[in-house]
Amino acid sequence: MNEQLNKRTNTRYIILLFLFAATVFNYADRATLSVVAPFMSKELNFDPEMMGLAFSSFGISYVIMQIPGGWLLDKYGSRLVYGCALIGWSIVTMFQGTIYLFASPLMMLIILRLLMGAIEAPAFPANSRLSVQWFPNSERGFVTSVYQAAQYISLGLITPLMTFILHFWSWHYVFYYIGIIGVVLGVLWLLYIRDPMRHKKVNQAEIDYIREGGGVPELGVEEKKEKITFAQIKKVCVNRMMIGVYIGQFCVTSITWFFLTWFPTYLYQAKGMSILKVGFIASIPAIAGFIGGLIGGIFSDYLLKKGYSLTVARKLPIICGMLLSCTIIMANYTNSDVIVVAAMSMAFFAKGFGNLGWCVLSDTSPKEILGVAGGVFNMCGNLASIITPLVIGFILSWTNSFDFAILYVGSMGLIGLLSYTFIVGPLNRLTL
Repeated sequence: MNEQLNKRTNTRYIILLFLFAATVFNYADRATLSVVAPFMSKELNFDPEMMGLAFSSFGISYVIMQIPGGWLLDKYGSRLVYGCALIGWSIVTMFQGTIYLFASPLMMLIILRLLMGAIEAPAFPANSRLSVQWFPNSERGFVTSVYQAAQYISLGLITPLMTFILHFWSWHYVFYYIGIIGVVLGVLWLLYIRDPMRHKKVNQAEIDYIREGGGVPELGVEEKKEKITFAQIKKVCVNRMMIGVYIGQFCVTSITWFFLTWFPTYLYQAKGMSILKVGFIASIPAIAGFIGGLIGGIFSDYLLKKGYSLTVARKLPIICGMLLSCTIIMANYTNSDVIVVAAMSMAFFAKGFGNLGWCVLSDTSPKEILGVAGGVFNMCGNLASIITPLVIGFILSWTNSFDFAILYVGSMGLIGLLSYTFIVGPLNRLTL
């Protein structure tokens, strides 16, 4: 009986399920515009440069709000900030379906995308912060791979759903339905999520397990909270190791944003596929990315448990993934749809396998300012959400071809590999 009472709870896995679901709809809301772009642009007379501007407007506010969003997380906690943000950005998503009612649809779309980017800013720093609160070091690679893999599930499962809605109704309903689901999920988040020390479903054995494994369950509930200073922020901005990690994350995010923005248009226009076929084909690289993400996280944790250093366990999958992601360039040298999809799938598998940047951040950031550190990291990475859509939009306007766009995306893998190999160096947790 005593042994049963002391049996460790596993509430952290329910938290992981919520992290996964929230991240699925985080990416689903971002991807709505990419799915409807061919039809919206035709109906509202948007050219490629205008669409590039609409795509990148999300990234502008998303990047600007990263450090303020991290500050909000450290001050008010992940439950409240993330839950309210999830509801907020889902409402903004619904409003994007109404832009045709306005005198300047493009201006209204840009305003709404800017607003959505600002509201979504705390999401990934909150994921990182919760992973440190709820999980020991030995599980964090897997945890990171799960919530990172949510982006592939979003693209793999939600994109076909959106193309189905688009085919049988219209582009407006894509925004309405995806937004409504996000609002419901946000309400459930606020009802269930708590910090470990305040959660009714957690027992002391699980708290001890997290703490002894290097997690910080007390994060956010200490009686005395120190003020965040400029010197602390500078610590995570100018450190060589972190600069290398930021460059790597920019490269990974560049690949992600090609798939989140221009990939459906690439299949529809450059490859002449129907919109329903686009929904199916777009899901194949996403599924490959999901598998790669899980394998990468599990492999990293396996190396750690086998006694390899944190540096080897985290950097080896990242470097291998970056190298293999360059295979996307093969799509430029074939007319075969099968080879194109295979190249895209291999690149996205590799990108998933090496997508451990958030795990590296959780392992190396000062625990006192995890939210701010996550904000700086996400800000640097998501400069790609501004640059990539704009660069591809300009390339299309200039060349009327995706060839140079694919070359640009493929080069990101090589730059990321060089950054992790020559700049990052050994991984250690920074102290203030």
